[in-house]
Amino acid sequence: MPDSSRDTAEGAGWGSAEPGAYRRLMPTEVQKISWLDPRMLWAARNGVLASWFGDPTGRTRSRWVAQRAAAGAPADKVIRRAEADRFSFLVIGDTGEGDEPQYAVVPGLLKAGRDTSFAVLASDVIYPVGSADDYDGKFFRPYRDYRAPIYAIPGNHDWYEDLGAFMRVFCGDAPPLPPEAKPRPLTRAWLRSLLWHRPRDGDGGRLAEARRLRSEPAQQAVQPGPYWAVDAGPVRIVAIDTGLLGTLDAEQGAWLREVSRDPRPKILITGSPLYVDGEYRPCSIEGGGTVDDLVRDPAHRYVAAIGGDIHNYQRYPVRVDGRTIQYVVCGGGGAFMHATHTIPRVDVADVTEDDFRCYPLRGDSLAFYSRLYGRRLRLRRFFTLTEDEATAVIAERLGIRPGRAPGATRITRRTRLVASLLGTGRRPGRKARFRLPVRKIYTQLFSPSSATYSPPFFKCFLRVDVSPEAVRLRCYAATGNRAQEVDPPVEDEVTIPLV
Repeated sequence: MPDSSRDTAEGAGWGSAEPGAYRRLMPTEVQKISWLDPRMLWAARNGVLASWFGDPTGRTRSRWVAQRAAAGAPADKVIRRAEADRFSFLVIGDTGEGDEPQYAVVPGLLKAGRDTSFAVLASDVIYPVGSADDYDGKFFRPYRDYRAPIYAIPGNHDWYEDLGAFMRVFCGDAPPLPPEAKPRPLTRAWLRSLLWHRPRDGDGGRLAEARRLRSEPAQQAVQPGPYWAVDAGPVRIVAIDTGLLGTLDAEQGAWLREVSRDPRPKILITGSPLYVDGEYRPCSIEGGGTVDDLVRDPAHRYVAAIGGDIHNYQRYPVRVDGRTIQYVVCGGGGAFMHATHTIPRVDVADVTEDDFRCYPLRGDSLAFYSRLYGRRLRLRRFFTLTEDEATAVIAERLGIRPGRAPGATRITRRTRLVASLLGTGRRPGRKARFRLPVRKIYTQLFSPSSATYSPPFFKCFLRVDVSPEAVRLRCYAATGNRAQEVDPPVEDEVTIPLV
């Protein structure tokens, strides 16, 4: 097995002199996304408008589902695949920025996933607003050599244009929805409609040409809507759409309750993870109850819940009524990296730090962000921490055994100050010596524009191997370095018994 970040700094991608070959896959011109650009923020305003003036996605989703049902989609929204009892599939989350970090995932993904039956994109297929003309360089081109079907669930960014492009690409070239009646003036809905972002005229004119990049019969898939299930071999895979604000409407909630009654073991895939950053987020359902209520019900036989939206990897093995459910965050498929060094020492639902896994390791995350701040603030000598310094100060602040043992290094006042300024987590109940206005200030300042264009990128994807006896989850790393392209390292692995 190749070295991973838990073995050596080189396995994490630090210090490599040979970049990968992923740039050969990229188009000649790439749009660089920056969430510090006011124009980008204005285009992506629908999430804020939904929180202020009411969320319309439940109604819009219901209209899409009705349209697909009228076109002949199965009423139960279940895709039935003729898989053997033993098969594999990929999960890739939060992919579509279309730049170096997304394409850097592709070589390792093609190698580790060459014998998989299909892939699932979990949340935020296209940034910034899910436009149809962005699918060329952010979906069809990067995955043109993946020879199996790709299914998807939308994230909030795919909803910023009311899901029109997503439905055209993944749901049988679904036509646009007819316009709704205009809301009454001076109502919340009227105010929302005045400010709502909509697709530009002519959007999607390049889709027909882009589709040729994934035109082989074996690559084709049509799903019944934005939420669906797949029956494959001995398991049922249930995929839900959490819309703009991370919740389920009543209609989808009723479907989830019904589809969960099937007696097979199940894997949930969701755009909003249920455990993340050391916190529990059960995902409410309109009308009462939560998604996690259904996942925890032993009659439903869920063995894992995999969510995108957060751009890294995390795993929480939660013990429920004598069994263990694996709650996984898998959103490191291409978008800017959300830090892991801000995650406090884990103590949630009886999951301790010894049980918890993440990628990148907290020390690597802190070293990454220290370089980022040093470069952007032109304070490299002050902010930049070595991998060993970052790993050591993380272990001190959280009181944990580091995932990779640091070399001989001394923790200085500067090291501790930089770790504090960059929002490094702490032990539960331990108070900071000083408190910043925003604990994770980096998320408001540089993280939304933190994509770097030289390795290591700390991206990842998930391979799921299914048999009648067990499900095996493996998190593979993609750093952008040649060594990890040739032989993708496994950063985490767990086997879930089904019998």
